[in-house]
Amino acid sequence: MKLFGTDGLRGRAGEFPLDPGSVRRLGRELAARLKSRDAAARVVVGGDTRESTPRIVADLSAGLTDGGCGVAPAGVITTPGVAELVLEIGAAAGVAVSASHNPYEDNGIKIFGPDGRKCPDEEEELLERALLASRDEPNAGPTPAPPDPDPGLVATYVSRLRASVPAQLASLPVVVDTGFGAAYQIGPRALSRAGASVKTLHDKPDGRNINLDCGALHPGVMARETRASGAALGVAFDGDADRSIFADESGRILDGDDVLWIVARDWKRRGRLTPGGVVGTVMSNFGLEAALAREGIAFRRASVGDRNVARMMDETGAVLGGENSGHILLAPLSPAGDGILTALVLCEIVRREGRPLSALATLEKMPQTLRNIRVARRLPVEEVEAIRDAAARGEQTLHSRGRVFLRYSGTEPLLRILVEGPDAVEVHAIADEIESAARAALT
Repeated sequence: MKLFGTDGLRGRAGEFPLDPGSVRRLGRELAARLKSRDAAARVVVGGDTRESTPRIVADLSAGLTDGGCGVAPAGVITTPGVAELVLEIGAAAGVAVSASHNPYEDNGIKIFGPDGRKCPDEEEELLERALLASRDEPNAGPTPAPPDPDPGLVATYVSRLRASVPAQLASLPVVVDTGFGAAYQIGPRALSRAGASVKTLHDKPDGRNINLDCGALHPGVMARETRASGAALGVAFDGDADRSIFADESGRILDGDDVLWIVARDWKRRGRLTPGGVVGTVMSNFGLEAALAREGIAFRRASVGDRNVARMMDETGAVLGGENSGHILLAPLSPAGDGILTALVLCEIVRREGRPLSALATLEKMPQTLRNIRVARRLPVEEVEAIRDAAARGEQTLHSRGRVFLRYSGTEPLLRILVEGPDAVEVHAIADEIESAARAALT
């Protein structure tokens, strides 16, 4: 069993490994490791708006305290906000409680080191072994009350955002869809503080509506409101606001590939882009790679997951990277992918250029379709004859003019099928055949 996926530990709230006893043991185990390096270790703890988050924060904080660590309680805060606070207050670690884009029934735990970056794989493996070894131990008693949040921590994070992008947005009209998530107050607050005129959508979380038909997973409402209201742009965050999806003034939706294109060209003109160029992922549209090549900008593909993108950025010296899902890494500004920070950067470019976002979002993408198939079992696709043969036929049809890519999600029971090629009808036909084979074999 592997508990930690591409983005921390995730599962159904209340069930192993997110049951009270396991969460408290995780806190104690993390405290023991931190105390061995820093006797005065302190940990920033915060999370999103799910109804289960306060209970998990309470158990986690109790475990950390039992292990001798101090806790800096940030309350409702974005995942990148936790990372930024680790740096600001010199904490030994940070823990964000969130399942990001998953439905409210799920939750998760993401751990950051003292450098504000995701906990290394080897550290997660040690914590995972400890959790599995103690799985059958009895719970440690009733869940304590969560610690009272320190409101100064959120204010500090907003100040760091302002310092990172000291833009003067001069009443730039922006629509913000907070997805009923962790950014429901922080996102509008940060943009307003930079001078934007903000219209907010989906900003009244009830514990169960996070990501529900809104936010980065469902940006259509945001896009329509952007066009209807005459805003310069719109942005939609996911549950913990580490990713952002945009719309231009016409209501056209822009994903992470569009953002990388806009920022890469801007940073190159301003001398901020290093020879390492841009790092995307295996899911990035081929049109981005081709367009950057025409601009003389190097492009490399990492495996899916922001930690994989960050690792390749380190290896190549790139300062810009991200995923088409909207998770963007702006290395000179933050070690964490931060949707609010990305929104501030894009708003600043629009205001400084004095042109509409549509005039900057000129990336021509290759037709691409992505199918997410919920599976009952995760068989290696290369060992399932029907899926393997369907994918091979698709690749043969494309004749190196596109690609077929299959992978399992690292956070959900999904098989992702990506097909890309110059002809949209052909692309959809290939995806249909592979999807049919996958549903027959895996669902």
